[in-house]
Amino acid sequence: MTVGLEHYLLVSVIVFASGLYCVLTRKNALGVLMGVELVLNSANINYIAFSHFGSGRYDGQIFAVFVIMLAAAEAVVGLAIVLGIYQSFSTIDLEATDTLRG
Repeated sequence: MTVGLEHYLLVSVIVFASGLYCVLTRKNALGVLMGVELVLNSANINYIAFSHFGSGRYDGQIFAVFVIMLAAAEAVVGLAIVLGIYQSFSTIDLEATDTLRG
């Protein structure tokens, strides 16, 4: 039995679904950031799988590197926002940010 494109897509769907579930159900800001990272990683799996089984060129790997750089920048900005929330409210619970509304 060989590993085909369908197997990679199944793993990608599982990672995406778990990331989406994490984003939608977590009240903790760090949990939401981890969910977003899982969603981005599922996109990377798709890029690399379609690149390998499609044209055989390196386009998917190049896109995956750009997504990894985007994820690193997102993590930095997200953690800065979490630290700002923690300084203001002494908690990282996202429901505490309701008081930010004017």
